[in-house]
Amino acid sequence: MRLTTKGRFAVTAMVDLAMSQGKRPVTLAAISERQKISLSYLEQLFGKLRRRALVDSVRGPGGGYRLAKDMTQISVAEVILAVDEVLDSTQCGGKENCRDDNICITHNLWANLNEHIFSYLGAVTLKQLVDEQKPRQDSVVQVRDMRETLQKRERTAMAI
Repeated sequence: MRLTTKGRFAVTAMVDLAMSQGKRPVTLAAISERQKISLSYLEQLFGKLRRRALVDSVRGPGGGYRLAKDMTQISVAEVILAVDEVLDSTQCGGKENCRDDNICITHNLWANLNEHIFSYLGAVTLKQLVDEQKPRQDSVVQVRDMRETLQKRERTAMAI
C-alpha cells in the first residue's frame, strides 16, 4: 500500500486548518509556513477539497479557508479520496488481472487489506487527530513555563 505525499499533505493541511480554525479564515500561506508544504501545492489540494465540500473559501482581505463541516464529521478517508488519492495494496489496481490476466494467489489478501485500511481511515476524524495534538502542545507550553520559572528563581537568588 502506498500513500503518496498528496494524501499525506492533504491530511496534514486539514488537521492544521482544524487546529487553527477560529473566527477568522486560515490562509494557505499560514498553513504552508507552519507545515512546510509548498503554497502552490496547497492551492491545488484545497481546490479539490473545496470541490468535495470539505472546505469553504472566503475571498478578499482577511480571506482564507474554513472547514465546511464540523471536524467530527470529516474522516481521514474523505480527505484522501477528495484529493484523488488511491489506496490500493493490490498489484493490479483491483482489476484482478495480476498474473497473466488472471487473479493472483494473494489478490484477496491485498484486497482485504485495502478494506481494513479504508475502514480504519474512515473511522478516524479530524477531531480525533486535533485532540491527539493537544497534549503535545500543552507539554511544550509546560516546558517553556518551567524554564521561565527557573530563570526567575536564578535571578532572585543572584539578587539576594
